[in-house]
Amino acid sequence: MDIRKIKKLIELLEESGIAEIEIKEGEEAVRISRMSPNAPPVTQVVHAAAPAAALPAHAPELPAALAPGAAAKPKPNEHVITAPMVGTFYAAPSPGAKPFVEIGDEVELGQVLCVIEAMKMMNQIEADKAGRVTSIMARNGDPVEFGQPLFVLE
Repeated sequence: MDIRKIKKLIELLEESGIAEIEIKEGEEAVRISRMSPNAPPVTQVVHAAAPAAALPAHAPELPAALAPGAAAKPKPNEHVITAPMVGTFYAAPSPGAKPFVEIGDEVELGQVLCVIEAMKMMNQIEADKAGRVTSIMARNGDPVEFGQPLFVLE
């Protein structure tokens, strides 16, 4: 895909106020999304790979707290920490290592809670408030979406 086309798409995104756009041309695809008004747009170029294996006929159901779109209203004394980006959630710094936090742990402002891998980059997600972890709403290795609840602090 031509870089001039990508630059034009970024300009279109900025002018229109659209949060995300995805364009496919043949085997190439471009997804551009805006995280916040102050953040520069993120561009990802994907080359099509071999088709994925078929999903099993019966996928296990997720608990209501983990189901996509499940947004229970937090209690007044609870604080929800959400995913700041799309990526893969990791609860520990490496496979087999102890998780950053567990339910019941007291966390401090700025303490690392998890890692989200996005575009081969490991992004540490820190607590934006001190408190006690009452819920972890993603499982290790799960894909997460922008704004998806990850932790609940009390």
